[in-house]
Parts: sequence; C-alpha cells; structure tokens
Amino acid sequence: MLRTSFIRKNKEKVLLGLEKRNFQKLYLINEILILDEKKKIVQNILNKTLEKENLISKKIGQILNSYNDHSQIKSLKEKSVFFKTERMNIHIQLKKISEILENKLNQIPNIPDEKVKKYFEKNDILFQEGKISCSIINPLPHWELSKKFCLFDINLGTKICGSGFPVYIGKGAKLQRSLIQYFLDKNIQASYKEYSLPYLINEKSGYSTGQIPDKENQMYFIEKDNFYLIPTGEIPIMNCYRDKILTNLELPIKATTYTSCFRREAGSYGSKVRGLNRLHQFEKVEIIQITTPDTSSLFLEEMILHVKNILQSLNLPFRLIRLNGPNLGFSSAITYDFEVYSIAQKKWLEVSSISNCTNFQSNRLHLRYKTVTGNIDFCHTLNGSALALPRIMSTLLENNQTENKINIPKVLIPYTKFDHIK
Repeated sequence: MLRTSFIRKNKEKVLLGLEKRNFQKLYLINEILILDEKKKIVQNILNKTLEKENLISKKIGQILNSYNDHSQIKSLKEKSVFFKTERMNIHIQLKKISEILENKLNQIPNIPDEKVKKYFEKNDILFQEGKISCSIINPLPHWELSKKFCLFDINLGTKICGSGFPVYIGKGAKLQRSLIQYFLDKNIQASYKEYSLPYLINEKSGYSTGQIPDKENQMYFIEKDNFYLIPTGEIPIMNCYRDKILTNLELPIKATTYTSCFRREAGSYGSKVRGLNRLHQFEKVEIIQITTPDTSSLFLEEMILHVKNILQSLNLPFRLIRLNGPNLGFSSAITYDFEVYSIAQKKWLEVSSISNCTNFQSNRLHLRYKTVTGNIDFCHTLNGSALALPRIMSTLLENNQTENKINIPKVLIPYTKFDHIK
C-alpha cells in the first residue's frame, strides 16, 4: 500500500507511475489527499475536544477533593457530558473518513520502477537462450502425448471435481513429484530456507500481500469458515513475517515453499486452457526474499540468475521479459517473466514471474527492520516462481519427444529413476 505521506510528497511521481500502468482512476489521488487533509482536521478537533473533556474532569476532581463550594459541579458535569457526546460523534465521523480513505488507498497499485515501459510500449525481451528444435517433424502437443503415454487425465479430474483439475498418473505423477523435489533442492542449495505451509488463509493474510481486494474474485472462498484457498505460496510465506521488526543483521531473509495453488481463472477460454496451459489447481515452488531498500535491486538480479540456472539445467529454450506497466501485478514495482518455448504449440509459455514489490507489501504487512543507526524502516519484499509446474511439465514432454518415447533431462533422472517414458 502507498502511504498518504508518500503520495503527498511525490504526487507527480505517483501520477506518472499510474499513467505507465494505464490506471484509469487517477482522480483517486486528489480524493485521497483531500480526505487525508480532512482526516487531519477532524483528528485535531477530536484531540481538542478530548483535551477539554479531560480538563473538566480534572476540575471536578479538584473541587471534590477540596473544601470549596461544590455548586459548580452540576454545570461542569453537564459540560462533561456534552463534550463526551461531541467526542463520540467526532470519533464516528473520523472512523467513516478513515474507512473511505482506506478503501480508496486499497485501489491504488504500486508505482512502477523507472525501467518499466509505458502502457503503449511492448514488453522488453532481454535475452533468449536454448535451441528450439525437435527430433520429429510433427511434434504432438502435451495433451496428445498424455493420451499416448498415459501421463495425466483431464477428463478424470473433471469427473471428480470440474474442469481445470488434472489427475496425474504413473510416470506423469512421478515426473511432477521429481520436478518439485528438484526445484526445492536447488533452492535450498542456494540458501533458501524451506517452509511447509497452510493452503488456507484468512482475509488479513490476503490483504497483507495485496491479493485482497484486488484479486479477490479470482480466489476460491470457503464461506462457512471465512477462509480463502491460496492462489500462490507467496501469501502464507510472507505472512510468516507479518508484524515483525527484524534486525539489519537478519536480512536478507530467503525462503522457499512448495504448495498447490488455486485460481478461478474466470474468463479463460480457447487454446489458452488446453491441457495443462491454465488450471484451477496447479503445483508451484516459490521463492521469496525480504531485504533492505538499498539491496532489493541486487537481490532481484540474484533471483533472476537463480531461475535462469534452473532452466538451463533442464535444457529448455527460454527467454526473459521485463513487463510493461499494465502487465505488472498489483503489488509489483517491476516484474521479470521467464517464458519457455513450446515446440508443439509453437508459442512461448510463462513459467516464472520474479517481482520486486519494494515496500508496498511491507506497509500492509507492518514488516519493518531496525537500521544500523537504530531507525525503524520498512523492508522490501521480493517473490518469484522457481518454478511453476504445469507449463514446465508440458514443455518438457513436448520438447523431448521422439516417435516412440519422451526423454527425461539428465538432472531429473536421479529423482525419477527412469531416463525416458515409452
């Protein structure tokens, strides 16, 4: 969340940043500043009213504790009741203003980094690696390969639950489990501490990382218990650090987790949802970092290099993209996407998003640290997929197929215990 003090001091910067995103509600900035000023005025009136009420109470006490004439007490008590009623009315007014102000602030996304392009400019393709090739002329898409080699069943998932919930079978299930363990091992080797976390969150947890209210309609909600199913492991792992004040020596914090992720994906249709392309439930290994403001850019580069190394080890063709303004997530100041090429679908598929959220999340999380000089400042938070499973699975199957088998990347063989599927 952007703080009103930041908006007031950096109004032009905020407006230019929101224009980069093609944010359509720029009028909210003026409304926020007007409400903030009104809140200060009402708060000042409340403070003065409370001060008057306290002075009268103190005067009544002094009279009662003295031998002076008590005839004034009745009128003083009447004044005390008046100021108490006035204070309560002002407090109600202040609460309403604060709620309206918070509602408007909750609609404002993070301000993009200077490197991020404007809404009418294309995403930056920063580099591309790996050979785009296949050993056969007409490679099958992964949903056809699944039927041929019995790896996952979309229809069975639909029977059990609904569309977008695949059932992995045999070597398909073993391959997915191997990828999960491989990604976790790579993350742990890079000094990320592993967490095993709940798949359900409360509203405060979703709000703290920026998914609520922005992405609330894309989340599954369990009404009876007021819980949400997580759309990403970023939410529970970041909330482990909510309301904390860390020391400078504790930073950076590096953590990883494997979770199932649940997304309604309302409005998705066509080729984008074929096979494993877009699911309502999918597996993902997540990495996060919590850093000081002056080091977050450096650690963002470190996270990008880490994911790049994993993709290189899988021998998949990939590219790195820096997203333009409108494609940024609500909490993100800058995001880099890794995309892997699907040889059968003839298109690039996103497999990882790595973002620096600066202090936007930490404001909501109340996540701070004590600087070397003893001051308290907000941390910066970073998150990334390392990696999301469905599209890694699909491109591994498609790009490593031959006429009668699918070869397994060498780094995965110790995990799968087989070097091909046939």
